[in-house]
Amino acid sequence: MKKKTAMQEEDALPGAEDLSASFYNEESCSRRKWLEKITVPAIAAIGAGMIGSRVSAAPRWEETGKTGAGGVYNIRDFGAKGDGTTIDTVAVQAAIDKCAADNGGTVLVPTGTFIIGTIALKTNVNLHLTVQGKLQGSARREDYKSGEGVPAGNGNVVLLYAANADNISIDGRGTIDGNGTSFYTGQGDNTGPNSKGGGYFDRPHLIIFYNCTNILVRDTFFTKSAYHCFRILKCTRVNLDGVRIYNRVNKNNDGFHFNDSKYVHITNCDVACQDDACALFGSNQFVTVVNCTFSTRWSVFRFGGGDAQNITVSNCIIYETYGCPIKISSGKARIQNITFSNIIMQNVTGPISIGFSGSKTDSADAAPSFVRNLSFNNIRATVVKQPINHADIPFDVKPFDGEQYSCISLNGINNFFLENISFTDIQVIYVGGGSAELAAKRNIPQVVSEYFGVWKEAPVGPPAYGMYARNVKGLVMQNVRFTVEQQDYRPAVIFDNVHDASITGLVAQGNAHSELVNLAACTDIVFTATKVRSEAKNFVTIEGDTSDGIFIDGGDLRKATQVAVFKNGAKERALQSRI
Repeated sequence: MKKKTAMQEEDALPGAEDLSASFYNEESCSRRKWLEKITVPAIAAIGAGMIGSRVSAAPRWEETGKTGAGGVYNIRDFGAKGDGTTIDTVAVQAAIDKCAADNGGTVLVPTGTFIIGTIALKTNVNLHLTVQGKLQGSARREDYKSGEGVPAGNGNVVLLYAANADNISIDGRGTIDGNGTSFYTGQGDNTGPNSKGGGYFDRPHLIIFYNCTNILVRDTFFTKSAYHCFRILKCTRVNLDGVRIYNRVNKNNDGFHFNDSKYVHITNCDVACQDDACALFGSNQFVTVVNCTFSTRWSVFRFGGGDAQNITVSNCIIYETYGCPIKISSGKARIQNITFSNIIMQNVTGPISIGFSGSKTDSADAAPSFVRNLSFNNIRATVVKQPINHADIPFDVKPFDGEQYSCISLNGINNFFLENISFTDIQVIYVGGGSAELAAKRNIPQVVSEYFGVWKEAPVGPPAYGMYARNVKGLVMQNVRFTVEQQDYRPAVIFDNVHDASITGLVAQGNAHSELVNLAACTDIVFTATKVRSEAKNFVTIEGDTSDGIFIDGGDLRKATQVAVFKNGAKERALQSRI
């Protein structure tokens, strides 16, 4: 074997031993020539070994991409113009088809604006967008079609999609732009609460993945969808990392919308949208959401239907979100084992809402519905009086009753109970200002509706400013602090038909016109180390002849004129105290 020249010694790269021996048989192999010979996957494989070498930067894709099996398929080589005018759908699809036919590789979107209609992604294809590469949706409806194999529910007209495919990825710091302003009619899909149907579905979603396995989306910017941004349906092993979504040009501009997907990981993403930011409908399981920011007019985490289980959300910031940041609504559903931790909510309404919605009628031949085993830990929230229009959403959204003067809401109904729910280290600052009329509204209807529908017969909103809980078993509140900026005539906490609850370290402001806590038809409730921060008419009002087993252990109740008041048949023996 010939001895390597000094040039060869200098250009040797760690990890290169796995490459073909022919690379080393040349007398002189510069970095550029060497990089031109290897494929993108090979570069990725040895990338860690390049740290510390004299290669100062990764090569430009346009210079090194070579069309070939397992390599890079530049869409310009297939006729794409990228001039912002030409419809490049055929060329982009041809590059993807060729890449898939060659058993996979990378389809490159170089610098330019490539106008496209519906495009199908395929197995083993990586779509890479360079930093100035853009795929932009056509303004013409005729350039779109339904995704082949994608069910029609909620519409299946789409810009980019994959169905029944494996090992799909989209990456790079370029842009996918849905041109959604071209499809704005002022009409939504009318699938929300209290809607009458007949909505607008004939418009393209930005991306749909249906029944796919091993999906990776990383670093790309997604914007201006005509409908939902992402629809991820019945998929397994989904990794969304560093994705940025700005989707505020049309109604129903969701961010991430999941149905029946498993092993989903959302990390380091920033989502600003108009509708649900991270909807988790149906049987989503084994889901993690970490280190993300969210803002929307409606909800961020919205659950409903199916078997939603084993989901964690942590280290996230939610800001300027109106309609309810965390909304867990169960009709015929089995929702359990969900945790939220280390969450900041800045300027929101209705911070947390858990309840039953839709047609809540379990039949004898159906599995029972339940909502249980939920935990909320280390949450800081600032709640505004009512929704405020976002300046960058080009249409107004009228607030619903119940979005004003909102609180944390747990709403079990009829014979259905929410079970084993805990709140630990929670601090919420409310505007306050609730009226005496609102405080007097205690007969809340048994409504199976999304959270603001629960209060539709109340004067404006809920009768408590901090938490309203009905039909709950196994409730834990530990180190919970409720603060109001303006005087509020409502109690801080109302429990209706709540059983087996432990409240430790509750700190809240009272008022001279009502109690701090109201308990109706409740049993086995223990208050420990409670602090009344300002004057209250009394600490607790106990109502109903079934109330029993209520215990107060210590705390600072000096600012309450009385400890307890008994109403509507409640017996004094229902309360024991050690103060």
